[in-house]
Amino acid sequence: MEDKYGINVKKWAREHQAKVEDFLSSEHSPDEVKKMLGIHLQKIQFLQHERLVHLIVVFFTIVITLFALGIVLFLPDTLLASGPIFLGFLVLLAFYLAHYFFLENTVQHWYRLYERLSGELD
Repeated sequence: MEDKYGINVKKWAREHQAKVEDFLSSEHSPDEVKKMLGIHLQKIQFLQHERLVHLIVVFFTIVITLFALGIVLFLPDTLLASGPIFLGFLVLLAFYLAHYFFLENTVQHWYRLYERLSGELD
């Protein structure tokens, strides 16, 4: 199936995580473990890149939201126009923070999966 408009990162992460956890639940040869380690490391790199991009986006969204708040507070005559803009950016920021929280926690959990996979080689 082609991802014409991008991938669903949460679904992609769940599928990979389930695959790794299923892999860890059975015995494998060292070569199979090394192959899975390589795949898992590549997926970690993808997710780290996604996390970095979202960190940058969250930062700029915070700056714009604070700027809009400043306009609301210091230019009350513009409240009719600046109020909805501020609220819109506040809602957008909430969604970006929730998604960034998901990315951060997933990457950290995948580090633990990497340690478990590495332990299979010992």
